Amino acid sequence: MSSTALVYGLAISGEAVARALHDRGVRVLVADDAPNDSKSAVAASFGAELIAKPDVATIDRLVSSADMVCPAPGVPETHAVIDAANRHRKPIRSEIDLAYEWEQQRDGGPRPMLAVTGTDGKTTTTLMAAAMLRCAGLKAAAVGNTDLPLIAALDSDVDAFVVECSSFRLNWIDSFRSEASVWLNLADDHQNWHVSMPAYERAKARMWRHNRPSDVAVGNAADPAVMRNLATAAGRRCTFGAVDADYRLVGTTLTGPSGPLADRSTMTRDLPHDVSDALAAAAITIESGLAGATAVAEALATFAYPPHRIERVGEFDGVTWYNDSKATTPHAAITAIRGFSNVVLLAGGRNKGLDLASLALEHERVKAVVALGEASAIIRDAFSRWCPVVEVSSMQAAVTAAAEFAAAGDTVLLSPACASFDWYPEGGYPARGDDFKRLVHSHFENGAR
Repeated sequence: MSSTALVYGLAISGEAVARALHDRGVRVLVADDAPNDSKSAVAASFGAELIAKPDVATIDRLVSSADMVCPAPGVPETHAVIDAANRHRKPIRSEIDLAYEWEQQRDGGPRPMLAVTGTDGKTTTTLMAAAMLRCAGLKAAAVGNTDLPLIAALDSDVDAFVVECSSFRLNWIDSFRSEASVWLNLADDHQNWHVSMPAYERAKARMWRHNRPSDVAVGNAADPAVMRNLATAAGRRCTFGAVDADYRLVGTTLTGPSGPLADRSTMTRDLPHDVSDALAAAAITIESGLAGATAVAEALATFAYPPHRIERVGEFDGVTWYNDSKATTPHAAITAIRGFSNVVLLAGGRNKGLDLASLALEHERVKAVVALGEASAIIRDAFSRWCPVVEVSSMQAAVTAAAEFAAAGDTVLLSPACASFDWYPEGGYPARGDDFKRLVHSHFENGAR
């Protein structure tokens, strides 16, 4: 008799899990709090009916009839389906856990996995590490908290995986592990998903829970929370980031335990956090034995940064404009601000319950502020004693205001420190960033000054 799985949430990851389970003979039930025609069609494609916006009683019935519950990453640990799974003692299975277990059964043996977690910098570090592996001659896939879930990549012709591990994916793991993994940083985030900040930290720490003696755990030597958890990780331990770390910056040279790796001047971008991400990626690729210094240097000299992460939009009238829409926390925005001086900052949106006032810790770098969206008043109050602030009601108005504040030599930086769902409920931070870029180009192409 085949088993039954309840997949709750049918976006990118949920769909991949549902399809993979169905392909392996598991009966799949699917439910979603934000249904649409596309999700219904996906469910129908593998013979399931999408249960739309189920109430608590329906959720309880679905969970009781399933052998396992597979929540999509967007389903918080406070959700009724999690409560029901715990009450009915049904296992909660994470996408990366299922994928890891299936990979262990692969004909020919499992392929190496590297893992990356942290509040900020995960995607860039994951992509950097994959680029380093490719420069070392390996076919590498960057998967996980990306457009390609690990579970959907198992049938790919690759030699190794670099897995971006969000706390949402790590929260439920029972077996996932990697040969080398790095924890980049920890800062306030996702308090609308986790029950507390300690719960968020515990979820991150699960990345090292199943380490073997041969595995390598890499931590940010400058982050006390990361180092507290690294101290208890099994296997070899390694550090990056600080002046006395194993992987560090010596003068202008990125350096590892065996010597120089690359000069930062050869990197395609070398803001402070770029250097930190590069050191983290180098650590897991080198310490895993999958790449060497030559591959690291080649990858850093050719790396193309992903969009919406301090992405250069262009220079107009001597002012350089950057799109950092992915910065949805104060920690991420502060990291971006520290890379520049004379900043005209565009910040605000839908707050995730975080301390936006902390942005003003970098007020000496900020020339003026354009406050956006639902959190505009909080942003205004944080900066009003330090610099001019204007609140706006649209991205069009924000671009116009920023252009009026900026002068030659300044930097205009969209780094919101907030989610985007107030102004961009469908497309999220990519839609916000794309709109910003379009409006900036339109502003200057139309001759506005």
